[in-house]
Amino acid sequence: MTTLTPILTKNWDQADSFTLAGYEREGGYRALRKALGLAPDEIVQMVKDSGLRGRGGAGFPTGMKWGFLPAESPNPRYLVVNADESEPGTCKDIPLMMANPHVLVEGVIISSYAIKSNQAFIYVRGEVLHVIRRLQQAVAEAREAGYIGTNILGSGYDLDVVVHTGAGAYICGEETALLDSLEGYRGQPRLKPPFPAVSGLYGGPTVINNVESISSVPSIVENGADWFTSMGTEKSAGYGIFSLSGHVTRPGQYEAPLGITLRELLDMAGGIREGHRLKFWTPGGSSTPIFTEEHLDVPLDFESVGAAGSMLGTRALQIFDETTCVVRAVLRWSEFYAHESCGKCTPCREGTYWYKQMLKRLEAGQGEEEDLETLLDLSDNILGRSFCALGDGATSPVVSSIKLFRDEYLRHFEQGGCPFDPAKSTLWGGAK
Repeated sequence: MTTLTPILTKNWDQADSFTLAGYEREGGYRALRKALGLAPDEIVQMVKDSGLRGRGGAGFPTGMKWGFLPAESPNPRYLVVNADESEPGTCKDIPLMMANPHVLVEGVIISSYAIKSNQAFIYVRGEVLHVIRRLQQAVAEAREAGYIGTNILGSGYDLDVVVHTGAGAYICGEETALLDSLEGYRGQPRLKPPFPAVSGLYGGPTVINNVESISSVPSIVENGADWFTSMGTEKSAGYGIFSLSGHVTRPGQYEAPLGITLRELLDMAGGIREGHRLKFWTPGGSSTPIFTEEHLDVPLDFESVGAAGSMLGTRALQIFDETTCVVRAVLRWSEFYAHESCGKCTPCREGTYWYKQMLKRLEAGQGEEEDLETLLDLSDNILGRSFCALGDGATSPVVSSIKLFRDEYLRHFEQGGCPFDPAKSTLWGGAK
């Protein structure tokens, strides 16, 4: 597992990696030509056989999701790419679109062809204007080259691709809220059923996939399902981008087989910053239960991380050393979720607000041990009772931090304030 698998990231070191010429030089759009020579159902079956699972967090089998589309529908089919990456610590899709946008565009064309859709949308977070411009450039280049438009490469297949910019709402990363936003409404999650595969965008059958999921399709089509399953684990096949950030010597994107461990990734990244030791980390972003040193050798695949009590999520590995106050970190994450809650349902709207208020007091040493039980009780009333997964995700750092670092919470009460110097966790304050 200690070998990196540069596939999506293989050309990132090239100065023109984001251009059509740079992408084609590395074999770009060969998979599209192969795909157009196959029947759409053959591609769906290939993706099913590959075991590709959604790379946006939930890990749902991609081919299976495509297979949910009804055989007959009076409405057009749509492909929507969720490029609304915005969770704290999650930072793989934006650099992927920046450095290699054409792999996403090629994936969009192949995937649209596979699900028999003639209209695709890439929904991008509005703040990342540099990424939006790069995607728009890539789509324009692909259209000019005949990869998008009418009668693509003489195949008789037509496709239009639209790059749509959101207005900066984390809730629009939830697929049905994304659809409402795309239709011009306020981004709020929809009641399910009906599910998007049956009634999604404009009431038509819709597939919604993450950037990395769709970007993985060209390599599967070109190399075959067996090639993809030769990497990763039996139930978590293939490769993925692992984003290491925080107190690590060489933070960055590490593309590796699923099932690699944090210990192995840290070896590649030069370890924890010099003179310090690992305290806690997130395996899948801030919405996943935190891990500690004892989880260094947990294989980073969906099943193993789940069995250890967390979620693989987006593989956003935020690394924190012993200078970090876990209460302060959880407070910061909770402030984010309180700010980004759409307010549609009471458990999330009120629960995240009270998380923020209570954690502020606790971090300042103005609470008591009974408050921890109140936090856990509050979490029980959010988890599984919210309209969408935002509320569930907000409970993860709170519950896991109390479980793993209860003594640290108590130290705040005993000392009447935070026992940590915030400057020590900064790059300059913690340096030796």
